[in-house]
Amino acid sequence: MTAKSSAAGQSGPTTGAIGPDTYARWRATRLGAVTEALEHRLVSDLVGHVSGKRLLDLGCGDGLLTCRLATPGAWAVGIDADDRMLAAARARASRGGVNARFVQSRIEQLPLPDASFDVVVAVTVFCFLTDRAAAMTEAVRVLRPGGRFVLAELGRWSAWAAIRRIRAWLGAPTWRAAHFWTAAELCQMVEHAGVSVDAVSGSVYYPPVEWAAALLAPFDRRLGPLTTGAAFIAVAGTKTSLE
Repeated sequence: MTAKSSAAGQSGPTTGAIGPDTYARWRATRLGAVTEALEHRLVSDLVGHVSGKRLLDLGCGDGLLTCRLATPGAWAVGIDADDRMLAAARARASRGGVNARFVQSRIEQLPLPDASFDVVVAVTVFCFLTDRAAAMTEAVRVLRPGGRFVLAELGRWSAWAAIRRIRAWLGAPTWRAAHFWTAAELCQMVEHAGVSVDAVSGSVYYPPVEWAAALLAPFDRRLGPLTTGAAFIAVAGTKTSLE
C-alpha cells in the first residue's frame, strides 16, 4: 500500500486506486500544498541532519519526500510496492539530480541487508498495513544500532479522522482499511521493536478546509506538543538493540 502523500494520508480519494496523478491533484490545491508542507517539515525536523548518511524511505510513493530528504547530501533509497509510483519517483530524482534509488518491495519483506541505513522513515504507511509487526521488525532490522527512526501516522482524535470514519461507514475502501493512531500507541509499537523514543509531535490541527489551513498553519509548530487533535502524529527515536 502506498500512502506517502497527503493524497492518501490526509484527504485522499474515497474510491478507486491511488496513483501519481492523485498526488499531483492534491498538491495543486491550497489545502493540499499547506498540509503536505507541514507534514514534511515535521518529518524533516525529526530526521535532523542527513548529509553523508544512508536514508531509507518506506512507502515512498512518488518520491517527493525521499528526494527532499536526500537533497542535503544523503544517499537515499525509497521502497514502494506500486510500480507506477516508483516510475514517478525515479523520474523526479532524475529531474532533480538527486542521489536516490527506488526499489519495488513490500515493507514486510525488505530485500536489504541488516543494519544498512543510518535513518529509516515511514510516513502514513503503517496505517494501511495488515501485518504491522512484521513491517516494524523489518524497518528496525535494516537500521543500524544508534540509527534514527521516524514514524509518522494518521492521528485518531482529529476532524480529519472523524470525516474518514464516516467515509469508511459509507463504503470508501481507502478508509475502511485504515487504522488511526494515538501517540501512545505509536510509542509503544516503536519501543517494543527496540527503538528508544526521544521525540513525539503532532501537526495539522485544522479541519480539512482551506480557509482553516491558511489561518492555523502558522501556529502549527507551537501546537506540536498537543498530539490530541493532530491529524498527523510523528514519533522519533534511536535504535538501541540489534533485534
